[in-house]
Amino acid sequence: MDPDGFVLKVLSNRADLISGGDVLIGLESVTPIAPESIELRVNGTVRPNALQEDAAGRLRGLVSGLAEGQNTITARSSGLSHSVSLVNHPSSGPLFSGPQLQPWTCLNEGALDEHCNQAPEYQFFYKPEEPALSGFQPYDPDNPPANIAQVTTDNGTTLDFIVRIETGYMNRDQYRVAVLYQPDLPWTALSPQPQYAHRLVINHGFSCNVEYQSGEAPDVTPPDTTNIPVLGNELLPFPLPIEVLTNATEMALGKGYAVMSTALSNSRHNCNIALQAESLVMAKERVVEQYGDLRYTIGQGCSGGSLATQWIANAYPGIYQGILPTCSFPDAWSTATQFMDYHLTLNYFTNPAAWGAGVIWTPLEMAAAQGHLTIVNSQISDNALFNSAVPTAGCEGLAEGEIYHPQNNPGGVRCAIQDAVVNLLGPRPERFWSENERLLGRGFGGVPLDNVGVQYGLEALKNGQLLPAQFVDLNAKIGGLDVDANVIPERLEGAVEIISNAYRSGLINQANHLNRTAIIDCRGPDPGAFHDAYRAYAIRARLDRAHGHHDNQVIWEGPLLIVGDNECARNSFVAMERWLNAVEQDDSDTALPQKLAQNKPDEVTDACYDGIGQRLLDTTCGELIVGIYGTPRTVAGDAISTDTNKCQLKPLNRSDDYGPLPFTDAQWAQLQATFPDGVCDFSQPGIAQQDTQAWQRYADDNGAVIYGGAALPTAPAGSGGSWASPAFDAFSIR
Repeated sequence: MDPDGFVLKVLSNRADLISGGDVLIGLESVTPIAPESIELRVNGTVRPNALQEDAAGRLRGLVSGLAEGQNTITARSSGLSHSVSLVNHPSSGPLFSGPQLQPWTCLNEGALDEHCNQAPEYQFFYKPEEPALSGFQPYDPDNPPANIAQVTTDNGTTLDFIVRIETGYMNRDQYRVAVLYQPDLPWTALSPQPQYAHRLVINHGFSCNVEYQSGEAPDVTPPDTTNIPVLGNELLPFPLPIEVLTNATEMALGKGYAVMSTALSNSRHNCNIALQAESLVMAKERVVEQYGDLRYTIGQGCSGGSLATQWIANAYPGIYQGILPTCSFPDAWSTATQFMDYHLTLNYFTNPAAWGAGVIWTPLEMAAAQGHLTIVNSQISDNALFNSAVPTAGCEGLAEGEIYHPQNNPGGVRCAIQDAVVNLLGPRPERFWSENERLLGRGFGGVPLDNVGVQYGLEALKNGQLLPAQFVDLNAKIGGLDVDANVIPERLEGAVEIISNAYRSGLINQANHLNRTAIIDCRGPDPGAFHDAYRAYAIRARLDRAHGHHDNQVIWEGPLLIVGDNECARNSFVAMERWLNAVEQDDSDTALPQKLAQNKPDEVTDACYDGIGQRLLDTTCGELIVGIYGTPRTVAGDAISTDTNKCQLKPLNRSDDYGPLPFTDAQWAQLQATFPDGVCDFSQPGIAQQDTQAWQRYADDNGAVIYGGAALPTAPAGSGGSWASPAFDAFSIR
């Protein structure tokens, strides 16, 4: 900055990703400037009194009425001038996720148009003093109850525990923002109410699926219920108190945080990483413009919610500064190899008539081939999740006649998560086209999976748990999936182009940018509900591979099923807050990954808890408490990172280690027929495996799709300054 000059900055988002027609700007000057001496022009038109001093004495203003597309804002004072350019996108989106799903049904009764737009609505709730009353209760400002609990925030403000929830629509779907609120006081971004902590928590939902209609954003206050679905439409086979997963929400509100959610970042409603991130970018802009600056943002969620936090943090670094995954999944599409293998092995195991002569499978041998205690894990998984990849299964928002059917409606909408992310993956290459694709002249969405060369049951064979005849028969008959997710005799050959795009987009999380986010993972045992404990260690292995360490990730274990400890959500939230507060105070030029490592509190280490909140060990609990089971793919030789979606091949070699019992010549000949091109060499990186590219877009400046994506330009200088404290360097990926 010129020592006598000033600069304008775009504060509420990246300057090229503004949406909804308004933007928070700031003017920084070496010498004081009176607001009334500044002439502000928006696209050449004077905006009187646009800049004011905020509570900290900074010159800021919320500028509305922006044109769609390019805009220029210019400030002039005493012969000096500075301009910023920005791009304003419609509130209906998209920003960078590419062409939107069609058709789309708006379920909100107040929708003003086909984009579901409507004015925000506000509701009030309060926490009662009486412990017998469960959850937050509706609050009427005109008739306030007498039994409101009191709360003291982190900054020492004591007030009634009243929460205001804003519900609105952007990007064709719902968002929610909850804050601790005093109904008799105003609130603007320039002058927030005194209890506001300038920190944000984002809540996420569960599962992984797609819907063609607007939905409901996840709760932003603790719900009053006792059981939840964790993935798909299936309940866990045991009750799980929802307070275990959401009690940090009440804590955050009581501390003065804003708590936000979006329907599109609820993986059950939308399992598209770019669209999830886009919805958060738009909603965070709304928070900054209406509520005030953010110091940092923490994401929290279980299952599909953990999936959202971890793959967004890697592919769109800066949205979160810390994440609290529980019952974690690294992403959808590396996990999908496990679910495909489960489906295929179950298809084989449950069809004894197809087994070879003299081949018999016991339940223990089936489990050994799958890498688990029993096949229950695979059965629950298959019932809960496999349909999300089946294009004929149906999905919310579409009438039956609109849905794809291979014979009756080949041009219909394919209700599968791979088709919903076709912008990211790209359509199937022509060499793979089915008869229907040739008929339509276009490729369907392809799955970034492959099982060519996979030797199912290999480690179990080496260990003597399987007989050679079982191994040979399983691999000869395992088969694969066709484009409609039907089991076929041939192995599934994944298109290199689609698999490459899955890695680049972050749909397969490579963790190469994940070292910029603090992670505390709450993890408990899972004896058979498909929320396998190994997945926390899969992320750890990917961090180690990408960075040589996992300094930004800690794992807290305990004996409570899946979540580890009934206080883990609360305890990890407090620890995360201490961690981020320490990083925030580091004003050195050190890169953020090093700041996260250097400023991690001493007590933030791997830990083992007793299930009721007491820390037992400063290390994880070990296999006797939290068993780490495998998958069909790790039994075949894949590493715990489990992200080799298409393996490199090596020649089938009879001299390799195949266990204590030799193959007969007939068995070896059958293996040669099964693996004509070779078998997986899991010591090598996967085919097309590559780093995730941060901040990709999937449409060009004219809105045409860019299949597979292209990098957004570097964030314009000075933009996004209110997203996080300067120490977090929010939009940098250095």
